[in-house]
Amino acid sequence: MSLSIQVAGKSDVGCVRTNNEDNFGYDARHGIFVVCDGMGGAAAGEVASKLSVDTVLTYFRRAAETKRFPKVGEPLEDGYSERAQALASAIHLANKAVFEMGKSKASQRGMGSTIVAVLAEKNFFSIGHVGDSRIYLIRGGEIQQLTNDHSLVMEQVRRGLITREQAEKSEMQNIIIRALGSEDTVKPDVEDLVGLPGDVLLLASDGLTKHVKDEWMLGIVQEAHSLEGAVHDLIDSAKAHGGDDNITVLLLKMVELPWYKRLWQRFFPGGKKWQNSI
Repeated sequence: MSLSIQVAGKSDVGCVRTNNEDNFGYDARHGIFVVCDGMGGAAAGEVASKLSVDTVLTYFRRAAETKRFPKVGEPLEDGYSERAQALASAIHLANKAVFEMGKSKASQRGMGSTIVAVLAEKNFFSIGHVGDSRIYLIRGGEIQQLTNDHSLVMEQVRRGLITREQAEKSEMQNIIIRALGSEDTVKPDVEDLVGLPGDVLLLASDGLTKHVKDEWMLGIVQEAHSLEGAVHDLIDSAKAHGGDDNITVLLLKMVELPWYKRLWQRFFPGGKKWQNSI
């Protein structure tokens, strides 16, 4: 079974900030979708997030041209797909790019970025992340967080030191314990998953998730008449509940390919023009 991906995304400065340190990007031809939330003084955060997005997209575009996926960083353990390994390598490259740029310019020293990314192929997809941006799966009327925040408060939750409710009210919510660019190497969390027709993947920076509860997100996506409308309504909800940070939302919906596109793939298996159509 081959699935087509419909996509909609938007980044908003929010109600308080004057600049937007979030960035997102995607290339549906290669099935890669990315959201990054930058951090750092002056304009360094937006530089880090844009560099991260661009580095990941460039990795897959070049790989498509050369027909090879260079392995970068610590290899994954046995059991992961080549797709997951490629995604991890792209994230390692992004980390290296941000780290090196942070060292080269005093004004950007210490800059960093979170990242969440999805790499989709037919009815399979891999996810990767570093930091506290999140990926959710909406399936069968339920919502599930697929990523674990690399933040101080969520680490305390995982160790049973505080409750999730306490974490949501903590003044230390913004302390990230893993990010792109903070060190010369990074360990991305990756996972292989199988997609089903009707699945919706929600990629978002914490400007959305700290203001809009999971069940609210589910309701907004289910009630929207389109992916674009859902993105707009999610951002509006975050702004209505404070909007004190930049807000970025990227929605992916998996739909079954119509018969004529499946026929095209059957007779032209090397052609990817229908594989991840929008």
